[in-house]
Amino acid sequence: MTPELAIQLALFSPCVGAVLVLLSGRWQNVRDTISILAGIATLYFVIRIAGYHADEARLALEVVDVMPGLTLAFEVEPLGLVYALVAAGLWPLTSLYAFGYMRGHHEKNQTRFFVCFAAAIAAALGIAFARNLFTLFLFYELLTFSTYPLVTHAGTEAAKQAGRKYLGILVSTSVAFLLFAIVWTYAVSGTLEFRPGGILDGKLNPALTPVLLLTFAFGIGKAALMPFHKWLPAAMVAPTPVSALLHAVAVVKAGVFSIVKIVVYVFGIDFLRQGNASLWLAYIAAFTVLSASVVALSKDNLKARLAYSTISQLAYIVLGAAIATPNAIVGSGMHIAMHAAAKITLFFCAGAIMVATHKTNVSQMRGLGRRMPVTFTAFFIASLSIIGLPPTGGSWSKMFLAFGAVDAHQAVFAGVYMLSSLLSIGYLMPVVGRAFFCRADAAGAINAHGADAAHGDAEHGDHGDVNGGLHEAPLACVLPLSITALLCFALFYFARDLYALLLPIVRDTTIGG
Repeated sequence: MTPELAIQLALFSPCVGAVLVLLSGRWQNVRDTISILAGIATLYFVIRIAGYHADEARLALEVVDVMPGLTLAFEVEPLGLVYALVAAGLWPLTSLYAFGYMRGHHEKNQTRFFVCFAAAIAAALGIAFARNLFTLFLFYELLTFSTYPLVTHAGTEAAKQAGRKYLGILVSTSVAFLLFAIVWTYAVSGTLEFRPGGILDGKLNPALTPVLLLTFAFGIGKAALMPFHKWLPAAMVAPTPVSALLHAVAVVKAGVFSIVKIVVYVFGIDFLRQGNASLWLAYIAAFTVLSASVVALSKDNLKARLAYSTISQLAYIVLGAAIATPNAIVGSGMHIAMHAAAKITLFFCAGAIMVATHKTNVSQMRGLGRRMPVTFTAFFIASLSIIGLPPTGGSWSKMFLAFGAVDAHQAVFAGVYMLSSLLSIGYLMPVVGRAFFCRADAAGAINAHGADAAHGDAEHGDHGDVNGGLHEAPLACVLPLSITALLCFALFYFARDLYALLLPIVRDTTIGG
């Protein structure tokens, strides 16, 4: 297998999987088997690409020249490879989880769900391997439209309203800001290619650099920077596997990945730090980090709390890109992987709790840890990674981000990272504390049918014993969340390999401000 063929197969495997899933929709077990096999095949090809990259082979694929200066082309570089490994690696686990969740919830339109999911992974890989801004923009838009049916999956009025907000914000920002920024970049540089060191040094008026950077940042609405963040909490009406896709596997990671890639390969780190051109973006990201954390503290609904946590954690990555020191850039790249493993675990746990108990609010989770010990232990492990405590992967990425702020002589941003970690303790640890250390009362007991007795006791009576027996979600839900929780540990011990993979993108930059 040649490197070019590996790229083609990685991009086409999800597309072929989507077609086969559509054709086999009437046979549920066959359809689900195809979904898993497509995910495994895609992961295999991405791993082969990683092997070629380790051998220092040039990994590039040029598809077609649309017009002079606009080429649909792909090339593998370290940052994109990390994002591709995250998307491809978590797809099979998310599919397995979705089988248990969708069947346990008796969801309709499951075939459409898995078709759109596969299409979203294909779009994510196109973004990861994009060789230029033109290719990135095409697949960025494809990702938006392929995930819209997932957001509106339930078909309720609330889901339709969330879909309108999702599509409205993401399309309007990409057309009004991102497309404008791409045209502006081409006008001043004469190219849209991603190049080490950037393409704007000596071509863009330094006074206009902050304006172009902010145009890119707000144009990439999937990064959920305030005030263009409201689509993310609104999308929580979607099924939990969709939330996992949005928050960990593809969508928001596409946003922050694109910002970091543009900082590194369009602006260039050294050019961007001249005259503190990225300072405004850094302050906007810092505000998003803290304000989203404060909002998360106020949310009783678990998925809403996790949604605002995601907004805060995404802003960590954007802040690292804006700080634009080598440690901050590497920390941002590492946090793409660390946050993905932790946040997908948290959403898997939220969905498992809902399937097993029909409980969605933090205030309802008193004593549930005794009945769902695996789920809540996984939630605890993932929470440690979000907080940034060893021995979980999040501790490494947050350390490098803080070091990057110190390198830039911006102690205030190091303080933002530390304060946010304290706030994350405040919105995550109460879930664990209620589950393991609070005693459930009769109103919070789980009845024999897994329903919330607080809402159903008048009709069904309280049939459950508060402390009697385990009540985990189906194995197809529990197994993936257990694996991703262990991944949070594994990333701590293999952080050196991730660091070594990302280091080349900043090797030739200067340190200090």
